[in-house]
Amino acid sequence: MTMPIPGSEAFSSRPVDPDELARSLPSSLEVHTVTQEQIDGLDPLTYEVIRHRLWSVTDEMGEALKRMSGSPIVTDANDFDFAISDELGQEVQVGLYNTMLVGAVDLAIYWTLRNRAENPGIEAGDMFLTNDPWVGGGLHQNDVMVYQPVFHEGKLFAWTSAIAHQPDLGGVGLGSFSPAAQDVFSESLPTPPVKVVRGGTLQRDVADLWVRRSRVPMLIGLDLRAKIGANNVGGERLHALIDQYGADTVKAVMKRMMSDAESRLRGKLSSIPDGSWSATGYQDQSHEGDRGLHKITVTTTKTGDHLTFDFTGTDPQAGVVNCTYAGMRGGVMLALLPILANDIPWSAGGLMRCFDLVTEEGTLNNATFPAAVGRGPIGPAWLTGSLIAECLSQMLDRDLELGKNVQATCCGTWDTAVIAGLDERGEQPAPFLSIMMEPMAGGYGARPHADGIDTGGLFCIPMGRVPDVEMTEFLYPLLTLWRREVPDSGGPGRHRGGLGASLAFTPHGTSIPMGLVLASNGKAVAQNAGLSGGHPGNTGLDVLARQSRITEILASGRMPSSLEEVSDALEPGQNYASSYLAPGEVFAMTWQGGGGYGDPLTRDPEAVARDVREEKITGPAAKSVYGVVLGGDSVDTTATESERSRLRNARRDRSRIVGESRGKTDLGARKRIDDNLVEAGSVVACGHCGEVLGDPADGPLALAVYDGAPTDAGPQIIATAGDYVDAPVVFRQYSCPSCWTALSSAVVPADHPDAATTLGRLTVTAG
Repeated sequence: MTMPIPGSEAFSSRPVDPDELARSLPSSLEVHTVTQEQIDGLDPLTYEVIRHRLWSVTDEMGEALKRMSGSPIVTDANDFDFAISDELGQEVQVGLYNTMLVGAVDLAIYWTLRNRAENPGIEAGDMFLTNDPWVGGGLHQNDVMVYQPVFHEGKLFAWTSAIAHQPDLGGVGLGSFSPAAQDVFSESLPTPPVKVVRGGTLQRDVADLWVRRSRVPMLIGLDLRAKIGANNVGGERLHALIDQYGADTVKAVMKRMMSDAESRLRGKLSSIPDGSWSATGYQDQSHEGDRGLHKITVTTTKTGDHLTFDFTGTDPQAGVVNCTYAGMRGGVMLALLPILANDIPWSAGGLMRCFDLVTEEGTLNNATFPAAVGRGPIGPAWLTGSLIAECLSQMLDRDLELGKNVQATCCGTWDTAVIAGLDERGEQPAPFLSIMMEPMAGGYGARPHADGIDTGGLFCIPMGRVPDVEMTEFLYPLLTLWRREVPDSGGPGRHRGGLGASLAFTPHGTSIPMGLVLASNGKAVAQNAGLSGGHPGNTGLDVLARQSRITEILASGRMPSSLEEVSDALEPGQNYASSYLAPGEVFAMTWQGGGGYGDPLTRDPEAVARDVREEKITGPAAKSVYGVVLGGDSVDTTATESERSRLRNARRDRSRIVGESRGKTDLGARKRIDDNLVEAGSVVACGHCGEVLGDPADGPLALAVYDGAPTDAGPQIIATAGDYVDAPVVFRQYSCPSCWTALSSAVVPADHPDAATTLGRLTVTAG
């Protein structure tokens, strides 16, 4: 007998047409469905009761996983998610955990229906396991999904799924992060869907094969069983719901949930003027030893009740900073759920009908096999989400009511540090491996009406948490020297971005160096962009103190409060590196806050004074960035007015003018574009002084442009771009050429697209 050998194209998944998928299934796999009449015939009370019951099922699955897992990634960080999907894999209800995973779960089920229905078959009591990012389910190989078909009276009724990040699944690097990888074969190998439970029985051969690949097999085995347990809970609750209300009624509710989510999002989109918005961001470095910048760009177009996200022009896949199609789709959902669907139940199968993706294969966020994709979720997928959020925020900012959901970019990445070594504190030395989870406490972006939340979390994990310091020290041989918010780390603006934070630790309880793997971005080029003239938040920074005085300092009974106290030999960690940390040395990481909103010179001086008192910003930053002069704890109003005038004049003196002055316009009949710009008839004008900046249909706007050192953005730029990349990086600011209000502020490569053109495109008026 001959067996076909599938190529890499066989292990790729894309959204499917539900009717086409249903027709492609073998006759041996019967599916349960309902008619449109049954969906329309639901009474409102029954619909709401069952809808909320389905919501509670995902919450209960989450609690089951957390109670069974021994991994801090699950128990503390909440880096997991769940879904209930219909018979064809469309997501009906998702959990409020890692929302990026929502963009990938259904893809794995589609693939399974197409490729496993006949051999080995899909039957009651089965569960499948996969960590293949090209198939879907997760965004990189450390995301492992266990999912089960739920049958009723012999027909496939639904699917439940549980997915969580695993601490290590093999590969060259600790934690399966391989900073030097050039292809997937240096990483944890992807496993296409395999039947791990058959007829309700765990397949020991598959389970043994699975845990054998890991440096921490006990944790991997426990998490496997925890996901199986969570699916058991989900299946039992679905069967109980069917027994109470009947299969047709429950299925009609599931279909109605998706169609309601779709119609509500389409209704919201219809109320917004059509237009096109663009954003471009960068990954600084693609792998260990690289010094390049790698671009992701998107144009978001809203036409009627539909969105198109076009990523044409994104750079080719490179190093480890790639994600598959599933990762790109997950990045889109990262932004769409909280910004556009915050008041709509997250029935993702309906929401995803409202947008299309246009993308080129072989690019950073649509990488083809065998690209290295270990950095996928926290690199290119995250950046994809940040860029989509930037576009959606600009789209909504035109409307005061919808603008309540506008938000500058939150912390732009997860700053990864993996440690592993030998714990010698017990009777017997034991190996350990951990991902430092503290960067869960990222800063949120500012809004048009409020500051960002300081160390508020991650945009993609609404229920994320940081671990207790004491628990981390209990589990691993290290001593935490500090974990604290960092003043000035939030992006300056009329409303300030939320603060990021810093962590420093030293080995404690081990006599040999521990391995240290670093993987991050946002050190040379800001990942946490501001909006409407707001400045980006802080750059990340990792530092190794090699010739450390920490042993002597601790022996004297003191705890250090700065790296300068610890060592005179401070070594900046690269974005991607395989290193070590020896006893007596110190590692410190500073992760990102959120971007600011609006010109910092328009911030309420009293708010600046309060920030100084609460140590959110420093006194020097109050004056140099916000133009606020303090006399003790109070604002010197006269001196502040003078200082702000001086800073605006400085903008005038240092800037070059692009385009010609077009005079003033009456602002009485204006329409809002954002915090600074308005539409006045067919032209775009400054909303503060009425200066006409141009007609978008005629080309670029007339603006004042300044390119300077990145540190001109403020003291939050703590990393030196030249330590990481070769390309010149600048602080670029566009201002009104009349009143000198900042319209756009960013830390970008010198060849970044010209905002004089981009701002013009951002203001397309509905026809």
